Amino acid sequence: MVQADCRSQALTGNERWFLVHTQPKSEWKAKLHLGAQGFRPYLPQIQKTIRHARKLSTVRAPLFPRYLFVALDLERDRWLSVRSTIGVSRLCTTQDGRPVPVPIGIVESLIVRSDGSVTRMDAGLVKGQQVRILSGPFVDFIGTLERLDGAGRVQVLLKLMGTAVPVSLHRSALLPAA
Repeated sequence: MVQADCRSQALTGNERWFLVHTQPKSEWKAKLHLGAQGFRPYLPQIQKTIRHARKLSTVRAPLFPRYLFVALDLERDRWLSVRSTIGVSRLCTTQDGRPVPVPIGIVESLIVRSDGSVTRMDAGLVKGQQVRILSGPFVDFIGTLERLDGAGRVQVLLKLMGTAVPVSLHRSALLPAA
């Protein structure tokens, strides 16, 4: 399934990936309407835990809130219609109005890290690295990666109330901190 998804996202001819800025919380709406017009949008997503009314729930969320990518051939496609698509705020352009392509390799690396629905950002983690926790009761905490094992479990040291507290979780719940 992963290979089929990657093939469907592969660029053909003069196509390039372009960045689309969406309206607030409208990434999926924009993706749906761009797809209905014949464009090929790509919305990288992560698993994320959200808190609401003392309740934790894990949901899929955009990796880049308010942004998605669309494959366009500027000579072939009617790219001006992207701007008026439901859910889209604007297409990222230069001052003269031409869309700016995303550098080659960025979107492709996100697609490779995706399992079809969720993009995994935990590849290349190393001991001592600062990481952000994406899910569970410690969501949005930043800590130091202390230990990795072959089964995918990690131990992260979190600074809580002046002391380092070890927390064990799955490596897919981590994102390298910027």
